[in-house]
Amino acid sequence: MNRVVPCVVLVGAMIGTPAFSGERSVSEPAVIPPPTVRAFGNLPDGREAHLYTLTVPGGWQATITDYGAILTSLHVPVRGEPGKTVDVVLGFDAVDGYLKGHPYFGAICGRVANRIAGARFTLDGKDYQLAANNGPHHLHGGTIGFDKLLWKGMPRVDPTGPAVTFEVVSPAGDEGYPGRLTARATYRLTRDGELWVEMEATADAPTLVNIVHHSYWNLAGQAVGTIHDQELTVFADRYLPVDAGGIPTGDIAAVEGTPFDLRPDRGVAVRLGERLRQLPPSDDGKNPGGIDHNFVIRGWQPDGGLRPAALLRDPASGRAMSILTDQPGIQVYTGNFLDGSLTGKGGAVYAKQAAICLETQTYPDSAHHPEWPTQRLDPGQVYRHTMVHRFAP
Repeated sequence: MNRVVPCVVLVGAMIGTPAFSGERSVSEPAVIPPPTVRAFGNLPDGREAHLYTLTVPGGWQATITDYGAILTSLHVPVRGEPGKTVDVVLGFDAVDGYLKGHPYFGAICGRVANRIAGARFTLDGKDYQLAANNGPHHLHGGTIGFDKLLWKGMPRVDPTGPAVTFEVVSPAGDEGYPGRLTARATYRLTRDGELWVEMEATADAPTLVNIVHHSYWNLAGQAVGTIHDQELTVFADRYLPVDAGGIPTGDIAAVEGTPFDLRPDRGVAVRLGERLRQLPPSDDGKNPGGIDHNFVIRGWQPDGGLRPAALLRDPASGRAMSILTDQPGIQVYTGNFLDGSLTGKGGAVYAKQAAICLETQTYPDSAHHPEWPTQRLDPGQVYRHTMVHRFAP
């Protein structure tokens, strides 16, 4: 939802997690090192990509590259083992891995993430043809979306912890979109180990915007098997059914009685493997099975408030991650198209359903559904999107 808000507030409480504390006092004793920057490899045109490292006491560490504003790693402490951490996001050791092609590991996707049916939309009576990069449809901003651009990085230390803001300018007509768009994405690691991702954009003409953070999570560790034994809760009573091309049908259906019933009030934790077995591949192999659907976040209002969206837990380690957001939807994607052809950090092979994406956003294909929360951005407005990742190690 496009809006102008000066701040965010929490609405509701996160089940199974500590109460939201907001910013700590700047007088609280803590030694927060500034972000560090190092070379991460060269792009085909000779430009250099960089890797920014955010660190806070206790073992928490995030690394982000200015190529695609990609979160390349997130190390969280291991309970009961001081000094030991585990990296919980999929990715590569250098920029070369991202340049060779990947399924949006850790990227900031835009201008409009997720799908636009037919790669076209109409705005103020004018038709716009976009890049068709997902069959006949437009996906994650097109052929050269935000995930394939070199952003400008601006590191700093905030009262809450180390941060880096990335900025990129998308010219009018880029991938078919109207208007010149300036986008920013800020990663912030707090003293408590919360990862905040805050996205914003402005434009000089009416356009569409749905900027999304697209990390692949495995709370057991990025090199450890599949997510089948991990538990997922989604704070949603409804979801968007899709057709064979992943395009929403226009219906908003109840999750009750379906494999998509991941509500917290069921009282029983849902292991992902149980649900994925109920969503098998199609006989023709075109649909790999699994979840790749948008869920309607319970109680959402366009007020800028942070609401609980999802809770992922690894029972073996006890590690958990809760996500809060100000967006109306969350796309749950269970890594169905991973097939073992990609070798990631430390030689890890990423097989089918080796991770899960939990992408807060407006509803996919909203351009064709004026009754849904809008993706429209006009001059003078500021698009804002905040998501918080809170960990219980």
